[in-house]
Amino acid sequence: MSVLLHLSDPHFGTEQAPVVEALAALAQQLQPELLVLSGDITQRATRKQFAAARAFTDRLGTLLLAIPGNHDIPLFDLGQRLFHPYARYREAFGKVLEPMHASREWLLQCVNTTRWYRHKGGSVSSAQIERVASRLRAAEPGQLRVVVVHQPIGVLRATEQHNLLHGYAEAKQRWAAAGCDVVLGGHIHLPYVMALAGLARPMWAVQAGTCVSRRVRSGAANSVNVLRWGGDTAVGCCRIEQWDYSAATQAFVCTGVTEIHPAHTSE
Repeated sequence: MSVLLHLSDPHFGTEQAPVVEALAALAQQLQPELLVLSGDITQRATRKQFAAARAFTDRLGTLLLAIPGNHDIPLFDLGQRLFHPYARYREAFGKVLEPMHASREWLLQCVNTTRWYRHKGGSVSSAQIERVASRLRAAEPGQLRVVVVHQPIGVLRATEQHNLLHGYAEAKQRWAAAGCDVVLGGHIHLPYVMALAGLARPMWAVQAGTCVSRRVRSGAANSVNVLRWGGDTAVGCCRIEQWDYSAATQAFVCTGVTEIHPAHTSE
């Protein structure tokens, strides 16, 4: 069995030390093959905040795939925002803004959905959609096919519609048709697993809450997702676990499990 640990929206600069330590302990316990960080790594895109975030992810000691979020572009430094929006992100997390990973169990393709001219919202272009679809079509048998974005591709609440990724309608149709199983996201600090309707084949939006920030939503704890695939899991079944931080125990605990069955595993 292979384990993927999905983190989002740590907003370093607003992190809570006990939650950071609890998350490090969880990673040590799980020993994930992959660590996915789906944006809003910092609160204000300062070098100090990026350095703290990188120091933390290095502590976890596993392969990292990260993308920027809207908070990872300087907001008040207009010159930096206009001319070098990703310079500080790249100093900390590397030049590649859309990393990918392929192994026996996983095919992951990250997508940079931030735009310097959007304060909060995100976009995916037709060119990005097609690049991802092409990569998905080249997947090998047995791989769980995962796309990573920052802003959500599907929301449960009508009040969150304005947070949807611009271009989401085209993206979800094209990516589902190309074989995508799961789209990981963040941005709204609400964790859930959502089956996306009206597509050529089953596809799920898997959203993470904020992993360590004090900027939690009302009624939601700090949380992360754990995806288990292959090995001794049921054939053709991906187990998605939500782990929430418990202040009482100062540890992350599993609070919910969703099992999904990608269509390609029965083809």
